[in-house]
Amino acid sequence: MAHLLVIGASQGIGLETVQAALAAGHRVRAFARSAGKIALSDPNLERFPGDALSAPDIASALDGIDAVVQALGVPVRDLFGPVRLFSDATNVLVPAMEKAGVRRLVAVTGFGTGDSRAAIGPLQRLPFRLVFGRAYDDKDAQEMRIRRSSLDWTFVRPGVLTGGPATGRYQVLDRPSSWKNGLIARADVAQFIVREIETGDHVGRPVVLIHHALPV
Repeated sequence: MAHLLVIGASQGIGLETVQAALAAGHRVRAFARSAGKIALSDPNLERFPGDALSAPDIASALDGIDAVVQALGVPVRDLFGPVRLFSDATNVLVPAMEKAGVRRLVAVTGFGTGDSRAAIGPLQRLPFRLVFGRAYDDKDAQEMRIRRSSLDWTFVRPGVLTGGPATGRYQVLDRPSSWKNGLIARADVAQFIVREIETGDHVGRPVVLIHHALPV
């Protein structure tokens, strides 16, 4: 079983990944500023309060780790101003991982990031740019920094996120010609992340995850 560091572990996909990894028998170091408030009980869980922009915090969190899941998010209210969290945190994480010799990174970005932007349908393009443009420009920079690294990376690009339990009936779209937007439960994204860490099936590749496709 692996020892995982989950960055952004207090909510959303990060918290779902903590739960999925624990259920699969892995040891998890849950990293977030509010990690102490994570309401899970498991002997394999370590809550690790820290700031993803702090090099000393990240360096400490990497000690003894086999793989890292980067699952950062920003509040909706912050989407309409400058967004730098994704790239700034990645500029801290990547060199720290390289220095520590931790090679495996699964980074959650999103459908519409990087080379998947061309797959956004014409009906979705304008509202996507208006709402998510600044954040996804920063996610582009995040992915580019990781691509330039020596790490064994996988980009997980979920579609529109929903709540609820994992269904196990999602699609893993790993060819650019198959990329499209759709709905996907956060719990399903987490299940994929844990499986990807276990198998390494998509090292050095981006994948889009959806359950139901949206109209283009």
